[in-house]
Amino acid sequence: MFEKTQETNTIEAYEAFLQKYPDSEFSTKVKSILDSWVIKDIDGNVYRTVKIGDQWWLAENLKVTRYRNGKAIPYVKDDIEWGNLSTGAYCSYDNDSSNVATYGHLYNCYAVDDSRNIALAGWHVPTDEEWKELEMYLGISQSEVEDTSWRGTNEGRKLAGNRSLWDSGDLENNEAFGKSGFSALPGGCRDYDGGFGSLGGAASFWSSTQFSSNYAWTRDLNYRDSGVLRYGSSKHYGFSVRLIRDY
Repeated sequence: MFEKTQETNTIEAYEAFLQKYPDSEFSTKVKSILDSWVIKDIDGNVYRTVKIGDQWWLAENLKVTRYRNGKAIPYVKDDIEWGNLSTGAYCSYDNDSSNVATYGHLYNCYAVDDSRNIALAGWHVPTDEEWKELEMYLGISQSEVEDTSWRGTNEGRKLAGNRSLWDSGDLENNEAFGKSGFSALPGGCRDYDGGFGSLGGAASFWSSTQFSSNYAWTRDLNYRDSGVLRYGSSKHYGFSVRLIRDY
C-alpha cells in the first residue's frame, strides 16, 4: 500500500496544536508525526514526503539554493553561460521566480554531483538503482526496467500528480493517475544551450548515477505516454530533483 502524507491543512493544524499546547502530554507524539511527514531544507523550504514500498521520497521538487554546507549554488540566467558550465548551477523555469512555488528549481547535474551535497542531511539524490526499485514496485518488470526507452504500462500515470497542470494526453487520462502519491509535476527542463521547454508537457529528473563522464541516468514522464523513460542525458541540462531518504 502507498502511505501518503496528510494534506497540508492537517499538518498546519498539528503545528497550531504544538504552538498552543507546547507542554501537552500529546506534544511529543504530535511532533514525531510531523517529523515523519515533512522535512525542511537549509533555506527553510518545507516538503511533504511519501512512502512507496520500502522507500521514502520527497513528494515535491527540490527548491534549495544552497549546498548542505551553506555555500550558494550559482543562479544562472544567461543561456550561453548556462551551456558552457561544468560546475553546479540552478535556475527557475524561464527565469521566472513565480514558477518555483509549484515546480521547484531546475538544476544541472554538476550541482547533483557536487561534493558539498545538494541534499539535506538524511536524504540524497536517488541512484539509478533506487529509481528502478521504485519503478518495479509500481509494476515495471525486472526484464524491462533495464531498458533505455519508454518502459511499463501505467507507471508514469501512477507517478504523476496534479492533473490540471498536465497537457491533455495519455498520461492523465486514466484512473491510475496519481495513485502512488509521488506527485511528479510537468516542470519542463532547460536545454544544454540554455533554452527552456516542455512546461506542462514533461517531468524530468536526475539520478546520481553516471551514464558516462558527461552524462547521467535520468527519468522522464511525458503527457503523451503512460510509461517512464530511462535514458542518459547531458549533465548540462536543467532538470528537477527529487530526494530519497537514506536507509
